[in-house]
Amino acid sequence: MTDFRYQISDVRYQTEVKTKIKDENEIIEVYHKKFTIHNSQFTIHNSQFTIHYLIKTIVMKLLKYYTKAPEVLTLCEILYQLGYSIKISDSFTLEVDEAVKDFQSKNGLVVDGIVGVKTWAVLFEKDERPVSQTDKFLKESDLINFAEEYNLELAAVKAVNEIESSGKGFLINNKPKILFEGHVFWSELKKRGIDPNSYYNSNSQNVLYPKWTRAYYQGGVKEYDRLNEAISLDNSPNFEEAALSSASWGSFQIMGYHAKNLGYTDVQHFVSQMEINEGEHLKAFGKFLEKNNCLAHLRNKNWAGFAKLYNGAGYRQNKYDEKLAKAYAKYSQN
Repeated sequence: MTDFRYQISDVRYQTEVKTKIKDENEIIEVYHKKFTIHNSQFTIHNSQFTIHYLIKTIVMKLLKYYTKAPEVLTLCEILYQLGYSIKISDSFTLEVDEAVKDFQSKNGLVVDGIVGVKTWAVLFEKDERPVSQTDKFLKESDLINFAEEYNLELAAVKAVNEIESSGKGFLINNKPKILFEGHVFWSELKKRGIDPNSYYNSNSQNVLYPKWTRAYYQGGVKEYDRLNEAISLDNSPNFEEAALSSASWGSFQIMGYHAKNLGYTDVQHFVSQMEINEGEHLKAFGKFLEKNNCLAHLRNKNWAGFAKLYNGAGYRQNKYDEKLAKAYAKYSQN
């Protein structure tokens, strides 16, 4: 097989790799030996393989049953958009395995449940949405400048970014990452003089409930289905406002109900800014840190104190402080 010279530029972190490789599989293998960067976009120069194919495939590693990785989220999002009713998460579950095998069977692939180069290629070929716009992404320099502006350690900023959104503020369909909270929606309706009990039934219980539960989380693009379902419970503008206020948005998962306190005109203005790029997510994060007295805790790496202010009194339920400490330890070694 002929050798080719490939130049791989990661446009998110402005990193460049030059190496001699023989085929597409080796491109992926060489790249992942050098970096652990997920869900970024790349440009490939001087290659005989189609750019469209490699831009989308090179960041995806081999996945199979029981794999737990950020790439599984992307896999689930694509399968869901292609009509498979699966829960979107970073875990390669049995239902994901069944969906993959069905997809492989219908598309003339080897039916083994393993998502390798060929399966990724066909998945992206069938998925007609555009590649994520790379100008939406944060660069390393953005995080460095932010850390300097707020007198924070870069590793601490990266830790929060990772735990809140796996370092990715946008979904594969270019919408900001969100998580809809039905118990917050309950409270937001009450704030607007609306009795949530009047709308609580078997059809709405997955988006409207009085107490926190993770039972109804769907993850990824399916959280927008929940958001839209909440909005559609009533055609009153109050419902849209309450629903948008009840989701956490972007790279740092800031709740919509903070909008006015952070200086936005209203929650719609906040959401419109979150839709622009991750730079706007970072600005909102800075505003939140200042308004909620989080800076001292983050500077001192007081993870429990920071977690309580940022994630709420129930932060221990998901070990939020422990996850932050672990992520910080990882980034502080780099």
